[in-house]
Amino acid sequence: MKKKTGKELSFITVMGQDRKGIVASVSQFLYKNEINIEDISQKIIEGYFVMTMLVDIANAAIPLEKLRDGLDGIGKKLRIKITIQHENIFKMMHRV
Repeated sequence: MKKKTGKELSFITVMGQDRKGIVASVSQFLYKNEINIEDISQKIIEGYFVMTMLVDIANAAIPLEKLRDGLDGIGKKLRIKITIQHENIFKMMHRV
């Protein structure tokens, strides 16, 4: 796949009961698919794990739909909810 020069950002959110391996599973999947983590924030709130990631998918080895399917599979395995939203959609939804 040809490398793109600009960034193409997406937001990933992860929520669910806190357990071992959440960050490792998600970040390993992203790494294997050539997706760079630009920013990350995580908290544990009363036993619930909440994480947001800003990722660059410009040079991803897989298309967005396959990325979404892969994250969904990780979520099902770990019994958590993982969503991904392209930056353009996020901006349209949060426009003032």
